[in-house]
Amino acid sequence: MIISTFTGPFLLNFLIWMVILDMQFLWLYIDDLMGKGLEWHIILELLLYASANWVPLALPLSVLLASIMTFGSLGENKELLALKSCGCSLFKMMKPLIIVIFFISLFAFYFTNSLWPIANFKMRVLLRDIQNTKVALVLQPGVFFNSESFAIRIGDKNKKGNEFTDILIYDHSNMGNQPLGA
Repeated sequence: MIISTFTGPFLLNFLIWMVILDMQFLWLYIDDLMGKGLEWHIILELLLYASANWVPLALPLSVLLASIMTFGSLGENKELLALKSCGCSLFKMMKPLIIVIFFISLFAFYFTNSLWPIANFKMRVLLRDIQNTKVALVLQPGVFFNSESFAIRIGDKNKKGNEFTDILIYDHSNMGNQPLGA
């Protein structure tokens, strides 16, 4: 009974925390990803890899809130009082939940040890590939993009991100800041 009461709030809390934490990722990269000609499945793949970064944060929060909601619901419906009057100790009532949380912690350990580094690596590679293939993602109007041998600033770019105006390039190869062209 306690496990079935725990499962619903746990899954719902996990989903809500994943959406909230994914929104943080989207706020960081929304300007760079949207409207640049990327296909939806590439953005979805990047979001899936980024979601793997939030699982170690969302799992403990979900367990905590679902446990509070479970025992709060049992207390509100006087079921804890009924179990206590039958002679069940608090440990005996919490034992099924402790076993479930033990398996969740084993999954969290496996995920963090094995799957999370792979997903993090794939996210970084995909983000780097997007930035390397779509130069417009890196070049933002009015911001200098620095490389080892040059610095470039664009004044403006069109909606597609493939045409630039008011381009300024500084050559750093001879340690001077000579503008190359406008």
